[in-house]
Amino acid sequence: MPHLISVEPLDGNRSHWKARAIGGATAEWDAVIENDVPNELIAWESVEPAAVPNGGSVRFRPAPGGKGTEVCVALHYQPPAGQFGRLAAKLFGQEPGQHLREGLRHLKQLLEAGEIAANEPQPHGRR
Repeated sequence: MPHLISVEPLDGNRSHWKARAIGGATAEWDAVIENDVPNELIAWESVEPAAVPNGGSVRFRPAPGGKGTEVCVALHYQPPAGQFGRLAAKLFGQEPGQHLREGLRHLKQLLEAGEIAANEPQPHGRR
């Protein structure tokens, strides 16, 4: 997840998260794991006070035909400034759903190919 700066465990089911936000700011919050079923589900909820109250779950289930594992993520959050904040975050590429999709795409590439494909322009030789 490229927007995450750090995740520090606090105790058995709590952690402290720090992420990049709009304009170089950072957002921090604590989260508690509310449900953990090994190899199936992990669900969390942020603990007040949270810069961006959030929660969600990640489910793992066998893919059809025994072809790997499907990862299904549900995420909810309350952006600062409500819908205006959500729109601003989306416009600046800082909306959590955008980060989540990018992170899952990178995870898929890493697991399947062993590396994350770069979309950076490649240098070329003489013309």
